[in-house]
Amino acid sequence: MANSGQRLKQVSLFFLISALLLLPWADLAVYQVEPGTELGRMLNGLLHPDLSQWRTLLSATGITLAFAFIGVAAAAILGLPLALLFQWRAIRVACAFFRAIHELFWALIFMQVFGLSALTGLLAITLPYACTFAKVYAEILGGVDDHNSVPKGTDKISHWCYSKIPSAWSALVAYTRYRFECALRSSAILGFIGLPTLGFYLETSFSQGQYDEATTILLLFFALIASLKLWLYARLVPLYLLAAFWLLPDTATVHGSYLWQFFSQDIWPKAVQAGDWSAAFSWYGKQLQEIALPAVGNTLLLTQLSLAVTCLLMIAFSWLGSQQFGCRPSQVCGHGVLLVMRSTPEMILAFIFLLIFGPSMLPAILALALHNGALISYLGSRIADNVKLRLDAPRGLNRYGYEVLPRLYPQLLTFLLYRWEVIMRESAILGILGITTLGFYIDSAFEDIRFDRAALLIIVSALLNITIDSLSRRARAYAGLRELRMG
Repeated sequence: MANSGQRLKQVSLFFLISALLLLPWADLAVYQVEPGTELGRMLNGLLHPDLSQWRTLLSATGITLAFAFIGVAAAAILGLPLALLFQWRAIRVACAFFRAIHELFWALIFMQVFGLSALTGLLAITLPYACTFAKVYAEILGGVDDHNSVPKGTDKISHWCYSKIPSAWSALVAYTRYRFECALRSSAILGFIGLPTLGFYLETSFSQGQYDEATTILLLFFALIASLKLWLYARLVPLYLLAAFWLLPDTATVHGSYLWQFFSQDIWPKAVQAGDWSAAFSWYGKQLQEIALPAVGNTLLLTQLSLAVTCLLMIAFSWLGSQQFGCRPSQVCGHGVLLVMRSTPEMILAFIFLLIFGPSMLPAILALALHNGALISYLGSRIADNVKLRLDAPRGLNRYGYEVLPRLYPQLLTFLLYRWEVIMRESAILGILGITTLGFYIDSAFEDIRFDRAALLIIVSALLNITIDSLSRRARAYAGLRELRMG
């Protein structure tokens, strides 16, 4: 029977070899005639940011923060009671399904009913985040050993309110802060469907070739993420929430009948509405064969290639910013590089690379690998700081390759397997940019007012994510990797 080291090697080789076998089917061509010219224009814009639209960007920043604050607050309020009921299979299944659907897909759904309103953005963040909070809060609270701190016969609600929640409060707050940073990225990319967040103005600037304005927006977003520790204090959150409600854009009045009509009629094919089940099965079979299966194939292809490149990047760069390597200035620079890459949403990175290389899988692979590779490398560098070395340990690359990386790799692989499902979700949504993954066909279905097709493909996307999440758990268990709580 293979030991834990051999199993780690087997899992790692499986992902790398599978990616190599998939390479012949990947479209990695560069379609831009002169990608260097476009890159040069972007670098010129980076050196000369345009601050003339600062009032507009300030308003967009406020809306971005408002969506994030209210969305996370509402999700946490909903997620905590769901965590109390998480032992029920129905709750677990429902939460797994709803959190498997990307925020942008939820936004596309709610936009058909509420239009480009504040309610669309808030629901798009709140619904999947609440289900994520339910899962992680349940894991945190389930890990609290407090059986001797409450009298026998105490009811479950009192037990949780007076013992478990106070005992786990610091962990609950820490995870909620992490999800707020994620919500800032989600809020920003809601601009790609027209909501007035920073992503809307960023996409507009890049599309028009105004890279000086785009640079300003990116720098503003990086500053927002980097400065969280300076202004995100628990005692100020109530004030931030009050300000967030004031900053929200207007929401049009929508009658409840519209929502009922959308979910009871619009998302079902005509054959189902007419009760013609034979025609309905024929329609669903045709959609699955002609659209869903090719889209799933491209989504899986993009996911596995991105996962393999992410693995290579996390191995190569988990020393950046670590106190074990280099001097203080180099550590600060390394930390800054990782901060920029992990703070930039994959959608924005992919959009930039599309402008440079043209419409292929290459921009999406680069975007997914750089973002996730930087995130895992950042976590790895923090763990590397705590590695105890011998007094005669080698220096430089030898120290990293022979001393630190072997001890670090199990944690890195754990993080990578946790990000597998996230990469799958992002691979699907990047189709909105024109890459033929599930998101491409879902966005096209909404544009063609084919809500029945869009609903079917969104369900396929959710089931695919649930499957990958299950495979990730099995791979971690097989390799003997400990469980972590990541989003």
